[in-house]
Amino acid sequence: MRHDIFRTPVWRGYALAILAWLVAFALRYALAHSFPPGFPYLTFFPAVVLVAYYAGLRPAVLAATLSGLSAWWFWIGPTGFDLGVATLVAVGFYVFVVAVDIFFIVGMDGASRRLAREVERNAALAASRDLLLKEVQHRVSNNIQVVSALLSIEARGATDPGARKALSNASARTALVARIQRNLAEAEHQTAAFNALAREVADDALTAAARDDVSVAISGDGVIMSAEEATPVVLIMLECVNNALEHAFPARPGRIAISLSDDGAHRTLRVADDGVGASIPSSPEPASLGLKIVHGLARQLGGDWSLSPAEKGSVATLTWPRPGDL
Repeated sequence: MRHDIFRTPVWRGYALAILAWLVAFALRYALAHSFPPGFPYLTFFPAVVLVAYYAGLRPAVLAATLSGLSAWWFWIGPTGFDLGVATLVAVGFYVFVVAVDIFFIVGMDGASRRLAREVERNAALAASRDLLLKEVQHRVSNNIQVVSALLSIEARGATDPGARKALSNASARTALVARIQRNLAEAEHQTAAFNALAREVADDALTAAARDDVSVAISGDGVIMSAEEATPVVLIMLECVNNALEHAFPARPGRIAISLSDDGAHRTLRVADDGVGASIPSSPEPASLGLKIVHGLARQLGGDWSLSPAEKGSVATLTWPRPGDL
């Protein structure tokens, strides 16, 4: 702390005590004729308080002792150590006051020092925890990336077109999970803005589909997401975008609008396109693997997903409760 200069080495504290006493004594002696009777300790109390704050208990006791003896000798009763009742009462009052001052000042200083040490320890633990969490997230993302690579290898070696497509889709989905984990691990607080994640994923989807004739507009309303929330939300968004690229724009340009809003209690993701329109399944049970994944991720969020026709094209809507810890 800033005033530790008078605590280490120890002699500095005692030197401060003697210096403070000398200054207080000199002031009291110089102003002796200006003070009315009954103020023998007036300049000594600030000296004791100052030493207690800057140097600690023992130097404060030394300053208090020197100050009390000086006042007793020169300004309480007759010159010398008078033992009269009035003198002893005055000395007792002085001892009581300086004892209370020293007790509270040293006690509060000790409490503040313990609090400072605790804050430093907690900060070190928090830094260690964040470092460990980042390392774990990096290892998790690396392992997921390995799984994605293995699935991609299997897809290239598959002879059945259906199996090759399923393995390729699985590889792309696991690669996306790994990317989200890595991006959030590199973020300052393991959270990221939806806009940045959505833009990166949407651009990759357009590149993979070789659709430079489709534009994607993204509005995230400044929403920040954690890894636990971002992973299912972005996966659902990707499934909706891929579905629009595959079915909404057969050999013609188009536009996809992605928006995420937050009303304080719920969050809503909308993926709208101006394509040919959605074919609403007659059965409530999803038939394709992609829709099964979307519904499963929506249940994981505790929300609902729906696909409905719009004035132009179709719109997919995901609504889920806002996480309470963001």
